[in-house]
Amino acid sequence: MADVRPFRAIRYAQPTDAVVAPPYDVLDDTARATLLARDPHNVVHLTLSGSEEDAGRLFHRWLDEGVLLRDPDPGAWVVEQRYTGPDGIARVRTGLVASLAAEPYSTGAVLPHERTHAGPKESRLRLLRAARAQLEPIFLLYDGEPPLAVPVREPELAAEGTRLWRVPGEGLAEFFADRQLLIADGHHRYETTVAYAEEDPRPGSNRLLVVLVSTSDPGLEIFPTHRVFTGRVEIDPPGEPAVSVHAAVAALEEEPYDASVAVLYRNGTARLVRGEPGELDVELVDRFGHEGIAYTADLEDAVARVDSGRADCAFLLRPTRIED
Repeated sequence: MADVRPFRAIRYAQPTDAVVAPPYDVLDDTARATLLARDPHNVVHLTLSGSEEDAGRLFHRWLDEGVLLRDPDPGAWVVEQRYTGPDGIARVRTGLVASLAAEPYSTGAVLPHERTHAGPKESRLRLLRAARAQLEPIFLLYDGEPPLAVPVREPELAAEGTRLWRVPGEGLAEFFADRQLLIADGHHRYETTVAYAEEDPRPGSNRLLVVLVSTSDPGLEIFPTHRVFTGRVEIDPPGEPAVSVHAAVAALEEEPYDASVAVLYRNGTARLVRGEPGELDVELVDRFGHEGIAYTADLEDAVARVDSGRADCAFLLRPTRIED
């Protein structure tokens, strides 16, 4: 069902740790400023510029100047990412980097699990129009054993705990032809590409740069993303009070996954709020809408925002299981 193919990669002529960056949507102003100052060719100059139009022009200038090079032939890449999660455990996650055709969700080839917001999609669409290229990958999951293994040789590219091996990519189209993909991260960029392809009829306008990871990969782990609300003093559902926020989180971790549950923290108190059987925890929080919502993977940050008065309340969540 998914249209996955090798592609002609564009990469740095001189790749170093100084030019790489995390995805655009996890960078705050301080991190962005640090990366912009780190190197005049850091990718944030493209992915999170003050002007999408300027970023597009800069991208094409880097191509003209040889800062970026385009591979002469299509290929795919095996990627290995070493990381330490919020739980302090070091992991190794392996995936494939390839080109994916973006299709409307109604086709069933690619499935979402998040709602999106108009602002980020408008920004990404301006950038896509200006650059006419996918400047960073999105992250998707698939069922089944990986079709390609990590090659037994030195990687072609390596930076910041990530290693990449170029491979021919033969058989990828056939392997993914009968598989559905689930977006793990990148809903805004995926939907932006669908919209861009509708307005630009040129071949390739619907194709995305993607990292594909098997749901059976031992390094795949989902961590919770907590929801914080500002300007929403009316959010105050009943629940089971706890002696402290940490006691509530400990109780949350013991709850079975057959019904939704989350910790609500407000006014210095915490309570366990329960939802419906067969419902995901995020669906419980979705009942309160998205007005004034913000997201953080850091539990202590979520609590601090409420304690400081910067937010009215926070929903502290469990990690969603991969099978869910």
